[in-house]
Amino acid sequence: MRWNREQYLDLMTFGPAPRPMFTELFGPLVGLDAEWRAQGATELEIGMTAFDWDYVPTVFCGGYTHLQGPPSVVLEDTPDLRRERDCLGREMLLLKKTATIPLPMNFPVQTMDDWLRVKHFYTFKPDRIKWDEVEAARRAQAEGAVVVAHMPGAFDTPRDLMGEEIACLAYYEQPELMADIVATIADTTMRVLEPISEKLHIDQLMVHEDFAGKSGPLIGPVQIAEYFKPYYRRVWNLVSSRGARIFEQDTDGNINPVIPALLDTGLTSIYPMEPAAGMDIVAVRETYGQRLAMRGGIDKHVLREGRPAIRRELERKLLDPGLRAGGCVFGLDHRIPNGTPIADYRYYVELGRELLNLPPMDPARTGWARMAM
Repeated sequence: MRWNREQYLDLMTFGPAPRPMFTELFGPLVGLDAEWRAQGATELEIGMTAFDWDYVPTVFCGGYTHLQGPPSVVLEDTPDLRRERDCLGREMLLLKKTATIPLPMNFPVQTMDDWLRVKHFYTFKPDRIKWDEVEAARRAQAEGAVVVAHMPGAFDTPRDLMGEEIACLAYYEQPELMADIVATIADTTMRVLEPISEKLHIDQLMVHEDFAGKSGPLIGPVQIAEYFKPYYRRVWNLVSSRGARIFEQDTDGNINPVIPALLDTGLTSIYPMEPAAGMDIVAVRETYGQRLAMRGGIDKHVLREGRPAIRRELERKLLDPGLRAGGCVFGLDHRIPNGTPIADYRYYVELGRELLNLPPMDPARTGWARMAM
């Protein structure tokens, strides 16, 4: 079912939403397509359009706040891998048979001098604002789309520049460097979004961080308070004062130890809430109530554990009164894992719809398609 802008904003801010939302956040992992085809899946199922998922159309606001530089140069491209050199000088490696996102093999920044050599890729320039895209976003919003703005991550950016180990140490050993990186992206984000938000109603602010693993976050409440909070608050105060209602962070891993600190930065929503890393959306809702909305939270691994496990997972979460009260988009906590039988995935979809009292799937409604191929 296609939701409109107001319905979605109401759901994610604990307002009068029409019903719970059940969706797929990402789609299959690389390799699952072939497994499903061998099991008789249709191309519409592989593309995810066959499942009549709930979705809301979104549109980018037209303001580019992240790294900007010349295009990458391809060093090698084979059926198995692609190597590129990006504008920062990083060698990026994509293993095509197992991934869709290339990973850096080296990092350009270890010191302040290194940062100053690449800083210009992060500073403001007027061409970061594409006014034709701003106007297109306004038209899409009038037709029911949610307008989304993006800001660079306070940890995501240093990690991309330095790698995780040096970035974590830099909070202690090079605080001036970390402060300057965050100050730079904050300045650029404000100078991009301030004029845009005068002309366009931004509905949702998004930030990508991925700063946690199964054992917990890579940084603690002190770093969040010192580096995240002033930056996040500055941007959120701007767009929320002009009508934005959702401030959402994308981070994997176990973030339980730092949720209070994250809420203090202004965040209103987090996804994908991975159960395998210790994130339990039932417990999070019991602890934080309507202070935190969530998307995801359904354990993707139960899809490979048989139908009784699927039923236990869905009944515990989809029938929870606290989650049914709003502020939750039910969905798998990341991409559908290899080894998931198509028959059990169909069962998962049908059972979820049944538990949420959704109408039967309508093959004529095929609006949502997978994000990554």
